[in-house]
Amino acid sequence: MNKTIRRASVFALLLVFALLVRATWVQFYDGKALADDKDNRRNAIETYAEPLGNIIVAGESVTGSARTSGGDLAYKRTYKDGKLYAAVTGYASQAYAPTQLEGIYQDLLNGTDSRLKTVMDTITDKRADPGNVVTTIDPDVQKAAYDALGDKKGAAVAIDPETGKILGVVSTPSYDPSSLTDANTAGTAWKKLNADPDKPLTNRALRQPLPPGSTFKLVVAAAALEDGLYSSVDEKTDSPAPYTLPGTVTPLNNESKSAPCENASIRVALQYSCNTVFAKMAVDLGQDKVRAMAEKFGFNDTEQDVPVRAYTSVYPKDMNKSSTALTGIGQYDVTATPLQMAMVSAAIANGGKLVTPHMVSQITDSGGDVLKNYDDSTSTKEIVKSSTAEQLQSAMQTVVEKGTGTNARISGATVGGKTGTAQHGENNSQTPYAWFTSYAKAGDKEVAVAVVVEQSNAARSEVSGNGLAAPVAKAMMEAALKN
Repeated sequence: MNKTIRRASVFALLLVFALLVRATWVQFYDGKALADDKDNRRNAIETYAEPLGNIIVAGESVTGSARTSGGDLAYKRTYKDGKLYAAVTGYASQAYAPTQLEGIYQDLLNGTDSRLKTVMDTITDKRADPGNVVTTIDPDVQKAAYDALGDKKGAAVAIDPETGKILGVVSTPSYDPSSLTDANTAGTAWKKLNADPDKPLTNRALRQPLPPGSTFKLVVAAAALEDGLYSSVDEKTDSPAPYTLPGTVTPLNNESKSAPCENASIRVALQYSCNTVFAKMAVDLGQDKVRAMAEKFGFNDTEQDVPVRAYTSVYPKDMNKSSTALTGIGQYDVTATPLQMAMVSAAIANGGKLVTPHMVSQITDSGGDVLKNYDDSTSTKEIVKSSTAEQLQSAMQTVVEKGTGTNARISGATVGGKTGTAQHGENNSQTPYAWFTSYAKAGDKEVAVAVVVEQSNAARSEVSGNGLAAPVAKAMMEAALKN
């Protein structure tokens, strides 16, 4: 064999080898990426070739699947009371990526979760029968919140303080997930929903932190009691009224000039929602101690999963004293979700201990066998001492019995709460946010709730936590205590 032929043969062999290497790479390394590509139509065809598994509320499916009339996607997702449960379920769409529980448990619900496969499924490479997601949601609490919020823009969360089960998650205005399930019609609905200035696709309960206003005073009070700055909720504080913000000539006033806020105790300061008391208390404690307490409750947690990832509630850093003072009344750069403020009330109601909040109880296979029980895998963390929690419970009860939260009173139940009216916009030009966080106990039942109303038809002068948010919380608490 002459040299030219030998070189050509070697070159040809190298080309063949390169092709084999490339083919192997595509098959074994790029294959999964290609298969999982969102633009791979085969994935959608496979996902919707059979009915999906379901999301369960109180033993009943709030989702379903329906046969399509044509095309290569045999089934589409359906929803029962879609607007009511949208903040829980999210949507599974033929056109868009799934959200909320539909997205988190996508593999379980479409049968591709490896835990669902039987031996025969593995041998035949057949897709397993889909599993189901069993939620902790109480349908009565959910409906009470949805009806009470009505046409207001806002959100509400209810938690069982003892178990951490989330009983209600509502965001308004809501949307019907069914409008997004069919690839042929989803585009129009998607454009309309995204163009809506009220942002119905935003889950305000979990994923829209806002200034919590005076509800944050509970966190400051907890820090003061735990630190020993004050030994009791009935000890007088060192609090001038008005209070000049440190390093400035700007006086901070109270909402009511007649309120007995000067040197008021924590109980009285919560009862009348005295800004001056808690602004100075935050400065006296210092931002580090307030932040440490806020973080114990869950602020600044970037991985708060319930299992939907909640947006981080924030207590800021590196502030001067005047800014620290404003954080004491839930302003400046403090933000919180309704979930976070419900967690604050839940920990106080549960003797100072916070149980991991979660809205999925179990995931099961198609036959109902439990694959994972989330109720059994919760953790409990002590936030404050039981004595501190008892004092805060008592002070919150005063708020409801004869303070700023009287609209939350429930006959036959012990109710504690805290109102909040958070300013926002340049020079506080926008309508304030109305907040209420609370707990209620009756017999062996208890519940913690947080509500925010961003916008309503009420005049600006009528916007208050007691006027707008407390009635929503009351409706939810009544529903939880009846069951």
